[in-house]
Amino acid sequence: MTQTTPAPVHFKLVVDCADPHAQADFWAAALHYETEDNSALIERLLAMGALPGEATVEFHGRAAFRDLVAVRHPDDPVDADSGTGLGRRLLFQRVPEAKTTKNRLHLDLHVGGERRAGEVERLTALGARVEREVKEPSGQWVVMTDPEGNEFCVQ
Repeated sequence: MTQTTPAPVHFKLVVDCADPHAQADFWAAALHYETEDNSALIERLLAMGALPGEATVEFHGRAAFRDLVAVRHPDDPVDADSGTGLGRRLLFQRVPEAKTTKNRLHLDLHVGGERRAGEVERLTALGARVEREVKEPSGQWVVMTDPEGNEFCVQ
């Protein structure tokens, strides 16, 4: 009897936020990712009457969902019909409540010690804030927050 290994589970990281488009712009720039272009899908849904116009906005000159937008790694495949990335993605979705406590999950950006200071400066210029610098026997990193206060680390 042969055992087969199940295929890995495909996932995306979803971030609740107040302004998904601003968060997508920040994280696309921070990670050197691309904002997904779902405009062809949105136009089809609008034409079919399956999506109300008030559920859309113009974002970077094209139709976008009002309450969610994703960014993706530029080298990963994309579904041509929907514009949805099929690899590494972050999806930002609008929620009514504000962030109230420390994240239970966060991103670590690995840039290397020689690039850390420059990367922290670049991210600060994009709207991030430095919370603290950490120096421990296990390593060094900078704890930062994105424009909506979500923590992440630069190592």
